[in-house]
Amino acid sequence: MKIIVIAPHPDDETLGCGGTILRHTKEGEEVHWLIMSTLKSKTKLDKKNMKIREKQIRNVAKAYNFSSYHQTNFETAKLDTYPKIDLINEVSKYFKKIKPNLLYIPFPGDIHSDHREVYNATVACTKSFRYPYISKIRCYEVISETKFNFTGNNQKSYLTSFQPNLFIDISPYINKKIKIMKIYKNEIGKHPFPRSEKNIRAIATFRGATVAKKYAESFVSLKEII
Repeated sequence: MKIIVIAPHPDDETLGCGGTILRHTKEGEEVHWLIMSTLKSKTKLDKKNMKIREKQIRNVAKAYNFSSYHQTNFETAKLDTYPKIDLINEVSKYFKKIKPNLLYIPFPGDIHSDHREVYNATVACTKSFRYPYISKIRCYEVISETKFNFTGNNQKSYLTSFQPNLFIDISPYINKKIKIMKIYKNEIGKHPFPRSEKNIRAIATFRGATVAKKYAESFVSLKEII
């Protein structure tokens, strides 16, 4: 099994499916990480933050034992300003290199425009007749993005409101997931800030309780070919 986890920003992979990544690597599967945006240096502070983030990414990649990782040159929080074909080409190039069987991708109903752009670019690269090796596609939820898009009850598509149909038991991995998230020191805060240890554990507890497990991560499965 070859797996690609696609993150609009570094930390989305951990918030959305960190426990699942750890489970896959523990089971000996090949997991790759595609980061779809990067910080740009315009001031001395930007350059300092870039160096901090680059070190964080290296440490996170090591902690997960990713088989490879790649970060694009698109600027963070501005993915909707790039031609869509540029995003698609970047995703397609990585897919053709890795030939993944399973994808973990952001949910299209997330409030952050970067998440929606990454979703759209990714699904454009999942046509079975062009990418026949992709057999499973799963959308993950991000605690600070997925539940902040108030679409209203008039939205009929299940892709506007996160309604999981797949749950993965991460009980043995929750503590390491939180430990890895703490590598992103500038992205994690104290409760009630969404990206906090308490809330990460709380959502895993809630998803676990849904399926009689101690801790779980949940997904919307878009495609499953067996």
